[in-house]
Amino acid sequence: MKVLGTVGLPGSGKGEAATVAREAGVPVVTMGDVIREACRDRGLDPDEHHGAVATALREEGGAAAIAERSLPRIEAALAESGTVLVDGLRSPAEVDRFEAAFGDAFVLVSVEAPFETRASRLADRGRDGSDVDRDALREREQRELGFGMDEVMNQADVTVENTGSLTAFHDRIRDLLAAEAER
Repeated sequence: MKVLGTVGLPGSGKGEAATVAREAGVPVVTMGDVIREACRDRGLDPDEHHGAVATALREEGGAAAIAERSLPRIEAALAESGTVLVDGLRSPAEVDRFEAAFGDAFVLVSVEAPFETRASRLADRGRDGSDVDRDALREREQRELGFGMDEVMNQADVTVENTGSLTAFHDRIRDLLAAEAER
């Protein structure tokens, strides 16, 4: 059993890592899906209220609330596969929760790229307003760093620099998945 958790600022490549995992047959649990579900449960549009609901969930349930809500999804995926990728850790409390649940089988992977590279990728993606507005992107990053994301990135077991080609990044993620599955 292996649970790989990814952390990284917006546009770093976490979603691409998840795509590679899915293509390799590795189930992916996206922590943002927990937040989007909570938005819908509250009658709110996830595109407009994602950040506010993420903050509210943590205020209501503690710093590990989103990790806690993700655990049943991870455990269900582990019942089907020996390796699961968890996309989108943000805080040290989330890392602690996953380490408590999975012990040495939990591997933290930081996906990193410079701001300008990430901003260009996000502008091309254009998923929401903060993807094309650099000031909004900086505000979004500050909110996420406020959850302790910088601490999480610093304590990663593996750091993957995503500054080259998409093909090279996909190859690096495939190699990482294969290596961790063998351990």
